[in-house]
Amino acid sequence: MFNIKKYNEINNLIRNQGKSTKIIAISKNHQAAKIEVAVSHGLKIFGENRVQEAGLKFDRDFKIKNSIKLHLTGPLQTNKVKQALEIFDVFHTLDREKLVKEFSKYPNKLQNKSFFIQVNTGKELTKSGIFPEQTKGFIKFCHAHNIKNLLGLMCIPPINESPKKHFELLEGLSKDSGLGGLSIGMSSDYLDALSFNPMYIRLGTILFGNREWKKKYIYLVIHKVFSLLKQFWVSLM
Repeated sequence: MFNIKKYNEINNLIRNQGKSTKIIAISKNHQAAKIEVAVSHGLKIFGENRVQEAGLKFDRDFKIKNSIKLHLTGPLQTNKVKQALEIFDVFHTLDREKLVKEFSKYPNKLQNKSFFIQVNTGKELTKSGIFPEQTKGFIKFCHAHNIKNLLGLMCIPPINESPKKHFELLEGLSKDSGLGGLSIGMSSDYLDALSFNPMYIRLGTILFGNREWKKKYIYLVIHKVFSLLKQFWVSLM
């Protein structure tokens, strides 16, 4: 189940340090029951990695009723941008020009959306994100394509290196480019991240436990299909 004790512990640590950092509860691959428990404790900021899964777990009525802000923290394919704009409020993985161009096709939907640029601080071939030296140019490209509500920068440090080095690099880039916010820190390195006063830390395993996504995801799809079929048959009656 959702670990509200750990959530409160981390939240109190943040407040005691005089910071305004917010916790994104990363609920990807976790059962809807865990999310409902978290919501019952007052959580309103959640993160998901997949558009389809997020749409199944966080429908419009559920989000509005509970004042939920949903963050996309995983990679986004261009063919899913339109659907993602209907589901998510904040995007943490703006990582290439092609994606920016796709977002720019929906100017009316961008007004209430916010973005972080993903920076590949380790220049890893297996990770998405612009390279550090491309940051200023990419920001200009975003602005030129009507993506002006940029909150800041995001990174995921290489697993075999000290995260502090990468958080420090990202902080420097953020200051140089005039973007104030950082989206850094996960379950394994959030304590290091807090030293840089980030806007958001992204916590999953430490709050929800190990992922149990396969069975639940299949269940969600089946449940959604049956709900749609039920609505269809009712409409015929």
